[in-house]
Amino acid sequence: MGQNLTPPSGDGDDNILPVDLKAALEERYLAYALSTITQRALPDVRDGLKPVHRRIVYAMSEMGLRPNAAFRKCAKIVGEVMGNYHPHGDQSIYDALARLAQDFSQRYTLVNGQGNFGNIDGDSPAAMRYTESKMTAVSELLLEGIDQDAVDFRDTYDESNSEPIVLPGAFPNLLANGSSGIAVGMATSIPSHNAHELCDAALHLIKDRDATVEKLVELYIPGPDFPTGGIIIDDRRSIIESYKTGRGGFRVRSKWEIEDLGRGGYQIVVTEIPFQVQKSRLIEKIAELLIARKLPLLEDIRDESAEDIRVVLVPKSRSVDATILMESMFKLTELESRFPLNMNVLSMGRIPKVMALNEVLKEWLDHRREVLLRRSRFRLAAIEKRLEILGGFLIAYLNIDEIIAIIREEDEPKPVMMERFGLTDNQTEAILNMRLRSLRKLEEFEIRKEFDGLSKEKADIESLLASEEKQWQTVAWEIGEVKKKFAKATEIGRRRTQFAEAPEADDAAIQQAMIEKEPITVVVSEKGWIRALKGHISDTATLTFKEGDALKVAFPAQTTDKILIITTGGKAYTLGGDKLPGGRGHGEPLRIMVDMENDQDVLTAFVHDPQRKQLIASTAGNGFIVAEAELVANTRKGKQIMNVSYPDETKLLVPISGDHAAVVGENRKMVIFSLSQVPEMSRGKGVRLQRYKDGGVADIRCFAIADGLTWEDSAGRTFTKTKDDLAEWLGDRASAGRAVPKGFPRSGRFSG
Repeated sequence: MGQNLTPPSGDGDDNILPVDLKAALEERYLAYALSTITQRALPDVRDGLKPVHRRIVYAMSEMGLRPNAAFRKCAKIVGEVMGNYHPHGDQSIYDALARLAQDFSQRYTLVNGQGNFGNIDGDSPAAMRYTESKMTAVSELLLEGIDQDAVDFRDTYDESNSEPIVLPGAFPNLLANGSSGIAVGMATSIPSHNAHELCDAALHLIKDRDATVEKLVELYIPGPDFPTGGIIIDDRRSIIESYKTGRGGFRVRSKWEIEDLGRGGYQIVVTEIPFQVQKSRLIEKIAELLIARKLPLLEDIRDESAEDIRVVLVPKSRSVDATILMESMFKLTELESRFPLNMNVLSMGRIPKVMALNEVLKEWLDHRREVLLRRSRFRLAAIEKRLEILGGFLIAYLNIDEIIAIIREEDEPKPVMMERFGLTDNQTEAILNMRLRSLRKLEEFEIRKEFDGLSKEKADIESLLASEEKQWQTVAWEIGEVKKKFAKATEIGRRRTQFAEAPEADDAAIQQAMIEKEPITVVVSEKGWIRALKGHISDTATLTFKEGDALKVAFPAQTTDKILIITTGGKAYTLGGDKLPGGRGHGEPLRIMVDMENDQDVLTAFVHDPQRKQLIASTAGNGFIVAEAELVANTRKGKQIMNVSYPDETKLLVPISGDHAAVVGENRKMVIFSLSQVPEMSRGKGVRLQRYKDGGVADIRCFAIADGLTWEDSAGRTFTKTKDDLAEWLGDRASAGRAVPKGFPRSGRFSG
């Protein structure tokens, strides 16, 4: 019959259904999100595997690639996984397979690889057609009992086969190998741990189900054990907190040592780097920082690694402190990195949940008990089946002649035998299928021996199934066997990651170590433009400024210095000498670099000296002593030091020296008083230094009364008044004072 070529009748839109876009998107995105969470990104708490890894391990076992078997091409394994279980790209499957074979990615590898499987420099593995692999002892443990109904199976994607929902997992794989993945709206990040320590903690939990995380960390699991070693520098308290909440992180540092080169010279050798840091990228970054002159204490870096890691750091000179050099490296490079902890796993294989350390171990133990019960019931059913057949064999041996006669004479011997000897269908079938060779007398003893042995095993299994205590004893024995295999005394089991406190290094010294020390001259203009010229320039007359602008202050400094800037509004700002704009042109306005109010101007700028104190004073004659350490501001916003309100403003900042202060007002009156009368504060309005009818303060000088008060006039001549000469001006603060002595500069200031 020919094909019907006429279109169907109707108006053509009878199968179109209107759907609300929002509802459709929500429903479909939720389905996608759930499948990503459960079928891709999060590991199962029981066997610690994501579906792709589980399928790889199971496919390898189905292919017979046990640890004692020969290697097979990875292409063959990937094809098997993709065709039978995992309908995704071959490259993603091979990447997962290769990762399982990398001893720098997995603490206990699940795949034994032969060929190029990549390296710690970040090079990719060779193509799958070149590499070969098979299972390791860890994979074998994960699969132990898979053929004894230990776990549930489900249909594969095309329903042509079946695959395990979870593996029996005799190895604490989730914590031993860790896991990381990003799902939709959630992620997981679990570091690897030491199997010996995990087994000890699990055995303790069997004895004491309510053991706290504190106890487990204190006694058994001090922290992660990364494949690449390194040193964890977190304190015990923060490690416990991370494990309790299931969220946190671990700071891991490279392991380094000093190699003596003789004659006082040395070099630093890095032998272990943090987990998941690519060595080549790390060295590249350090080289970039060297070129950018961000590591002034470091001369050179060399990679002398072969199979092991050996990165050599050459200090600038033999006088460089190795600890300070390394601390600056840790701050700037990935020689120190933070591994996040987010124990987000699939509990019961279904529910994504952030779990604490003890909860993860408990779920694994419950799974092990469940596997034990299932395997025991499976074995019991097999024993019962075998005992039934052996019982039939024994009856056959006792009545062998009669049975032979029945078989020879009857057309349908089966029902006759069943009726005559009370045999079951299975027993009769087994007797009829028995070989003639088995009729030897010896065989009867063998059967009796097997019958008795199986009967005893059956009784043992029944008593195991009846007693929870015995079940836990068996689980503990199994864990003990795993612990023996991966004991710390073995090469694979020894702890690689160490613990240490970060050395107490002076933060300021480390900051200094990150900046190349060079002399500069800092120039600030009247209108608040700042720049740093290279070298120390004594002649400031040659400096140029924008039209209408002029020099406010210029002083020598080093790039490692902190530059303090004080404004008329009583605020202090801090800039690093290395952060200042270069001397070409006129620099940059300070207002761009810090959040300065528009109605305020720069009062002064100087190099920070943490030992020094300053007397700060406002136009109205109020003031107080402030330690320079209090003037340092860590943000753009600066720090309010002196509280002033318009029209009053901060007028002077005078370094403290000696024991007395001389204050001169705009009214040319002077008062001298002891500095002990002025309080030291970190912020405030201050106290009155001198009283005025009108006008304000003109200048202040701090001096030692024993040395007398000196000043210079406009011609550069120096005058000194002794203590006795100053008697009429000595008094208390806040007094009006008396007219300045003869010869005092007309400017009303102590320096011409």
